Amino acid sequence: QVQLVESGGGLVQPGGSLRPSCDASGRIVSIRAMGWYRQAPGKQRELVAAITSGGSTSYADAVKGRFTISRDNAKNTVYLQMNSLKPEDTAVYYCNAENNNYFNYWGQGSQVTVSS
Repeated sequence: QVQLVESGGGLVQPGGSLRPSCDASGRIVSIRAMGWYRQAPGKQRELVAAITSGGSTSYADAVKGRFTISRDNAKNTVYLQMNSLKPEDTAVYYCNAENNNYFNYWGQGSQVTVSS
């Protein structure tokens, strides 16, 4: 019983930045971790960043040093600051929430396109 709504994707030039956000509602207290996944056409969905309820973060090697995941507990919102974007970052980005029973909830997905 968790709902996720994403916003903030779009088209950006290489080297640019985007900051999509994910608003969570429902049984917020049941969430143990949230993250951002991405899926490019014809490729498997991959985890790019995650943050636990305790504030620990992790990143895929491909985005380390460029992406930062953060949260605003008052707003029940998670952000993904994406800097120095590359064409290979182009994908549909999905917000994810994992509850204490390890059930996963997903946002609708937001297209991020990095192109000149």
